[in-house]
Amino acid sequence: MSLLDIILWPFNTPAVTFAGVTTSWGEVAGFVTGALCVWLVARQNPWNWPIGILNNLAFLVLFATSGLYADSWLQVVYIALALYGWWAWLRGGEDHSALPVSRTTATQWWALLAAGVAGTLLLVWVLTSFTSSTVPWADSATTALSLLATWGQTRKKVECWWLWIAADVIYVPLYAYKDLWLTSILYVGFMALCVLGLRNWTKALRADERVAA
Repeated sequence: MSLLDIILWPFNTPAVTFAGVTTSWGEVAGFVTGALCVWLVARQNPWNWPIGILNNLAFLVLFATSGLYADSWLQVVYIALALYGWWAWLRGGEDHSALPVSRTTATQWWALLAAGVAGTLLLVWVLTSFTSSTVPWADSATTALSLLATWGQTRKKVECWWLWIAADVIYVPLYAYKDLWLTSILYVGFMALCVLGLRNWTKALRADERVAA
């Protein structure tokens, strides 16, 4: 057995079969680490970042073997952003203190819009030109939205939760289409956790604003 076979073993080994659809142990690992990661983010717990890296590694292989190439390579970017986000949450505030929740400025919104449109179009071209992707537009749009949301998350921008919700609305039917049913269900749960995160971060932001007033 080669090293690659050992790495891919959990992603090719069935964990459970329901209604004729098989779920692999790799997808189960992505489910557990993903749910824990988002729950920790909603609570502003910095341990979300190392748990998120484990989730990224699981999904990198899972998506690559499912033909979701943009989402697969997105996990590599996520890992780099996670390392930065981990540092920023702990040391990114004033005088290297913990980073507080803040709002996205108008200038930042325009920059995010431009980056999102350009990134989506670039990814569509790459996927249609160089891969066998059957869902280039959905794959590209969710990738762009997720990157923008992750940037907002690293800087504790409260509006990042709206970007995550927008991405999840597309992810749920996309993963169902690819027969990744457990992952699709996970992203329904993600949307619920996003609402919780939005509420918690908004509450923290308003508390800080009252103190500063």
